[in-house]
Amino acid sequence: MSFSVTEPTKGTKWFAGLLVITYAIITLVPLLWIIATGFKSPTDSIAYPPVVLFEPTLEGYVNLFTDRTRATDDMLEAAGPPETWYDEIARSRGTIISGPSRYGERFLNSVIIGFGSTFLCMVLGTAAAYAFSRFRVPLKDDLLFFILSTRMMPPIAVAIPIFLMFRNLGLNDTHLGMILLYTAVNLSLSVWLLKGFIDEIPMEYEEAALIDGYTRFQAFYKVVLPQAATGIASTAIFCLIFAWNEYAFAVLLTSGTAQTAPPFIPNIIGVNGKDWPAVAAGATIFLVPVMVFTVLLRKHLLRGITFGAVRK
Repeated sequence: MSFSVTEPTKGTKWFAGLLVITYAIITLVPLLWIIATGFKSPTDSIAYPPVVLFEPTLEGYVNLFTDRTRATDDMLEAAGPPETWYDEIARSRGTIISGPSRYGERFLNSVIIGFGSTFLCMVLGTAAAYAFSRFRVPLKDDLLFFILSTRMMPPIAVAIPIFLMFRNLGLNDTHLGMILLYTAVNLSLSVWLLKGFIDEIPMEYEEAALIDGYTRFQAFYKVVLPQAATGIASTAIFCLIFAWNEYAFAVLLTSGTAQTAPPFIPNIIGVNGKDWPAVAAGATIFLVPVMVFTVLLRKHLLRGITFGAVRK
């Protein structure tokens, strides 16, 4: 029995393109609205009906990175003329900048914890996936199912036991504790994804390397890893996204030293209450590292999600 592949008609291509464009617009509108809100004034950010055309201002970003105090006219006069453009923005609202905010620290914590846990997931996940793929592991299927089952329960179900364990071990509100926790949560994802990629790499390549005198580790490092680069890159993106956006554990286990940006951004308060332009500015900046990381590895991601590894 033979099958023939027909070329899609012009109408089918047009309809498919229309669906893709519609989906892209629906997906991007909330993101674009958040970015735009970061450049609005507090009045425009809560206006009803919503303001689409507005005069952009950097007040939201100034409020995000600074702490301000309400000042009387006498205090403003005693402080003298503003020395910088952000001082001028603060003075226009009747406030004086008292120092930097803690957003920079929270953002740096997200970078350390997010990328640190992703790196550990890739190292441990690749080694485990290689072992499951290439060696006869006793109860392999049962172990793989057990690893996968760790992602079946919601985080809140294990939040209290983890909190008590971290408190006894002294890992509460520490970078190391959050890195280890996010690694444990995402490791099952990395093992399952990477095992699929490594399974697609012909074993004959390693056997040829072993015949040529390579050790098992050298064959793994010089033969398997380059072939699995696509899978490693795409898996790293998914692990980083999950660790970067995690909220429940960050709220429960951190409060100061290791607090990440997700629980910090919603609680940004201005001198007049909730500062929505600053919240939107913080969310916009928070998107940048993951977007850059994804763009840099986009070729691997597009190949990886289709399991485009070397086949026999």
